[in-house]
Amino acid sequence: MKKGNPVALLPLVVFLALFLGSGIYFNAKGVDFAFYQLPAPVAAVVGIIVAFMIGKGSMDEKMDTFVSGVGESNIIIMCMIYLLAGGFSAVASAMGGVDSTVNFGLSIIPPSLILPGLFVIAAFVATAMGTSMGTISAVAPIAVDMAIKAQLPLAVAVGAVVGGAMFGDNLSMISDTTIAATRTQGCEMRDKFIMNFMIALPAAIITIIVMIIFGTSGQIPAELEYSLMKIIPYIAVLVLALMGMNVFLVLIIGIALGGVIGLIDGSFTLIAFTQTIYEGFTSMQEVFILSLLIGGLAALISKEGGIDYLLNAISSKIKSTKGAELGIAALVSVADICTANNTVAIVITGPMAKQIADENEVDPRRSASMLDIFSCVWQGIIPYGAQLLLAGQLSGMSPLQIMPTLYYPYLLAVMGLLAIAFGFPKIKTRA
Repeated sequence: MKKGNPVALLPLVVFLALFLGSGIYFNAKGVDFAFYQLPAPVAAVVGIIVAFMIGKGSMDEKMDTFVSGVGESNIIIMCMIYLLAGGFSAVASAMGGVDSTVNFGLSIIPPSLILPGLFVIAAFVATAMGTSMGTISAVAPIAVDMAIKAQLPLAVAVGAVVGGAMFGDNLSMISDTTIAATRTQGCEMRDKFIMNFMIALPAAIITIIVMIIFGTSGQIPAELEYSLMKIIPYIAVLVLALMGMNVFLVLIIGIALGGVIGLIDGSFTLIAFTQTIYEGFTSMQEVFILSLLIGGLAALISKEGGIDYLLNAISSKIKSTKGAELGIAALVSVADICTANNTVAIVITGPMAKQIADENEVDPRRSASMLDIFSCVWQGIIPYGAQLLLAGQLSGMSPLQIMPTLYYPYLLAVMGLLAIAFGFPKIKTRA
């Protein structure tokens, strides 16, 4: 492997320093969502400018390199999936799918199982919606109200919701983290789901057991309204994706089903339906633009030898396949701690993880799972991440009060490390 050039990493350092530095500054000022005040794409543009300044060759040559990175096929495919996933999530939510899913789950929970029930509901909603933030927004207020009325520990109830949301965000077929992980590692979403699920399920089961043992009974609100028909689009997307259908077709069918149901029950008109789809597209604007910019930045850094240097530094310490998996986990963990955004962390480290995986015979399904698992672990734990900030805001608690009750993210980290140590789950090599 080429030694590379450490100076070529300066643009990435500038990007991360701006992103992290601004968050620390605004946090010190007491600003809400401090680490999200400086838009990540703007910080990326500054890094790109630095890359152009220190890069060799003419401006036209550097621009060609940047554009080739932006237009790389996996980047474009990833961005198109982002748009469709945003459209589906917006349509399904607008026609009442989220409320029906939550209320249906609450209606079948025994009073003695409220806390594990909240975890399961949040897990299903997040898996169906593909967003932990949307899940916390929908379920956390209900959890707070139930905890108060039933005299349950508020922090534990909110922690259950955050844990379930991270479970679904990690596994969902339409989550931006899944999209980024599978596209950068070159594996099918269904295959990554199966691998990821076998590692995450034990953590979820232990979480539920802990909540049953230490939980208390409560009261569930009466007369919860829901429509099973409005849950169909979520189930259809999950089932079709697991069947191996092309993800573009899966999301288009999901959007169409949500639209038909919404039109039938009067949730929106035909014009409103199209507007809702577009609103879903725009909700993915930041991650869409960031993915394009990071693709171009990565190409510039790679051309100057930055990626070679970083990979050489990491690979020199890797002596085995397990070591490579641990290196990938560490790489994305550091990136998430620095950026407080699990999608950004995967987009940044994905290409490096792919090269480490290829050179050390790590199955793409495992490298994609490790990227997603450990980015979600840290995203669900760091008190300055959007998930805990939102949960704290909705519950009136400090994120630090919620952190001790985040059973699932901690257990997921343990299961991820055990999976690396013991090579679990055992999988057949694809021909």
